[in-house]
Amino acid sequence: MRSNPKFTCTPIVVGFIILSIISGSLLDQKPALASESGPLKIALLPILDSFPFYVAEAKGYFEKQGVQVQAVPVASGMDRDQLMQSGEINGMLNEMISSANFNREQIRVKIVSAARQAYPDDPLFRILAAPGYHIDTPGKLAGASIGISKNTIIEYVTDRLLAEENIPAAQIEKQSIPVIPERYQLLMQGRIKAATLPDPLAKSAMQAGADLVVDDAKYPRYSMSVLTFSIQALEKRPGDVRGLLKAWDQAAADINASPEAHRELLLEKIRVPKNVRHSYKIPAYPRKKVPQPGQWADVMDWMISKGLLNQTLPYEDCVTSDFLPQ
Repeated sequence: MRSNPKFTCTPIVVGFIILSIISGSLLDQKPALASESGPLKIALLPILDSFPFYVAEAKGYFEKQGVQVQAVPVASGMDRDQLMQSGEINGMLNEMISSANFNREQIRVKIVSAARQAYPDDPLFRILAAPGYHIDTPGKLAGASIGISKNTIIEYVTDRLLAEENIPAAQIEKQSIPVIPERYQLLMQGRIKAATLPDPLAKSAMQAGADLVVDDAKYPRYSMSVLTFSIQALEKRPGDVRGLLKAWDQAAADINASPEAHRELLLEKIRVPKNVRHSYKIPAYPRKKVPQPGQWADVMDWMISKGLLNQTLPYEDCVTSDFLPQ
């Protein structure tokens, strides 16, 4: 049995907490309601998935498309969803589960593009084991407590990866730890045996001694972030949404073609832990695509199994490719 060491914050976690506080303070300056004119407002978390936005902004791609765009920094998915709920933003970077939650009672938003996805060499999420437990294969997770964020893409990906590895759900105890830096810290202290973490924080944990159990690079179909816009924005400002997506796609193409040329901007705009700031591989970004019907259907099945939805939401009502660049 391991002892439970006193909870302390490493420099990596302190940095993440400070950045969260900074992002949270920006929310105190409450934005005006999103309208049919003025900048197109999109909520962005300071994560890798948002990076094409900042490349497009730095290179003037939005201006070239004739669209005014304003990033609204948010500290958490909850903050983001509250802004969309109150009509203070036009769009957001989120996941299929989040979009489905908005459409439970009526269709209020639509997914218009993929933002980031797992590739064989570029995972989004990794299930890691705490240093010293020597859990390096899924089969060794039996009886372990895995730190997750309940009812989110973190839990969805965890469930699907373990199922793919033939690990019965009854053998795993999931512990909900919604705050990612806290989940990281508990893992690294050995107070939980395993956790699912997003990159690049997961890569930082591995650099600090955590063991990789399995990641979604092996099963990339399960992990995707998306760009979602309100029905009002899509109906009233279709040209602006198309312009934003065209600029975003051009930025994604630039990153894919020359990732290292963009590292300085990445480190300025995106949270990257200190111990992997210069070694972390900048991922590839998807272009001109939306989630496939099978991906949406699987998310629907999972949400229904968790009691998050009563019935399947039709793919055509929630996802559209009409705004993608040609």
